[in-house]
Amino acid sequence: MYPIHSIKRSGWRVAVIAAITCATSSALLAQSGDALIDKLVEKGILTTDEANGLREEVDKGFTHAYQVKSGMPDWVTSLKLSGDLRSRYEGFFSDNPAFVERNRFRYRLRAGFTAVLKDNFEVAFRLTSSEPSGTFGGDPVSGNTTLSGGGSKKFVYVDLAYAKWTPLHEKDWNLNTTFGKMENPFTFPSTLVFDKDYTPEGLAADVSYRFDEHQTLRWTGAAFALNEIGASTKDSYMYGTQLRLNSVWTKSLTSTIGAGFFAVENPTLSTGTPPKEKDSLATDQVPDQQRGNTRDAAGILIYHYNPIYIDAALTYALESAPFYTGPFPITVSGDFIHNPAVSEKNEGYTVGIHFGKAGKKKTYDVSYRYVELQSDAWYEETTESDFGAFYAGALTGGRAGYGAGTNVRGHVIKMMYSPYDHLTLGVTLFLTHLIDEPPGLPKPVDSNSDMKRLQVDAVWRF
Repeated sequence: MYPIHSIKRSGWRVAVIAAITCATSSALLAQSGDALIDKLVEKGILTTDEANGLREEVDKGFTHAYQVKSGMPDWVTSLKLSGDLRSRYEGFFSDNPAFVERNRFRYRLRAGFTAVLKDNFEVAFRLTSSEPSGTFGGDPVSGNTTLSGGGSKKFVYVDLAYAKWTPLHEKDWNLNTTFGKMENPFTFPSTLVFDKDYTPEGLAADVSYRFDEHQTLRWTGAAFALNEIGASTKDSYMYGTQLRLNSVWTKSLTSTIGAGFFAVENPTLSTGTPPKEKDSLATDQVPDQQRGNTRDAAGILIYHYNPIYIDAALTYALESAPFYTGPFPITVSGDFIHNPAVSEKNEGYTVGIHFGKAGKKKTYDVSYRYVELQSDAWYEETTESDFGAFYAGALTGGRAGYGAGTNVRGHVIKMMYSPYDHLTLGVTLFLTHLIDEPPGLPKPVDSNSDMKRLQVDAVWRF
């Protein structure tokens, strides 16, 4: 016969499993199974060993019930749904009389899932809003859609579609590879090289080694497809490699320093009758959302882009700050890019300071960054889409009007506040102008390129 206390414990065990199963199967997520088990341990009804065993049984029961109800095969260990909606007011203002001030309302909606599989595999898929970019699909560097068109239905595009494999995941070593349309695998303190909405397509690998609890070295390498040309072998690709050292010096002081090399392969191709040479990244071969690079009259790039990139950041966390929940980080950062393939207008840099970090309930941040990105420091089509200025006249092979990309310098001031975990409010101001004005403007055309771009955001995460 079983002792009475064992029978009682078994009864509690069955009751707890039944209660948790009912709660999870009816999606009453507020009644956490772990919280219930912890409470039983706290009251002495269950021992720690019994609680751990119970958790394992509950996990197995929930996994089996989930697989049965969802129809998922048993090699899918978890499925996470996530997304966000950003609502935005945006205003453009300039002192140049040729510029017509603009006010618009926009949204960006992203939603998708991540499936974790057995044997250290992961598959992810995400859709995003965006606006058409000719015949190329959605804008590569923006998921924004403008409220316009008389209530017309809006476009949705594939933003992420990748598979990841992590064959090595140990205490000190980690290795993963990713194929498809992915989140940017490289790490940057600014958007000098890539816009945050840019999701590259290709193959990436990431290796990290943890020397100790204070130092971690990480290497990232990638090859991205830019343009695949049918009936031609003259396809264009982007390659990149980056080495980064993350350090924890004290409980309050951390740093990161990185160095990288990037290269855009831009072969020429023969078109027309008779054949003539034309590169695969000419303005009519790509979405052509940005501007600033030196091109000829046909929109063909004049130079190559294989820059060296370095960055560094130092963060000190105060124990507290007024009206802020938790430790208060202060980060000073900067980065620099130099393209040795060009003899002039070939550099860019940013310097900035960041107070706090929004994203959790009752947190905020305030930041300032100065940015300069010269015309041929980097390929124009991947840079920050919101950092632009006014072209009173067209660059050679380009067009006039407001445009982001390279050949811009200025200030970025940002303030954000999260009243809830799921909601963040923000205001961003861009104060910018061109580095080099378009040549040959007829007089008395005003070449003033100064711009003020104001964004007011509300972002909901789910």
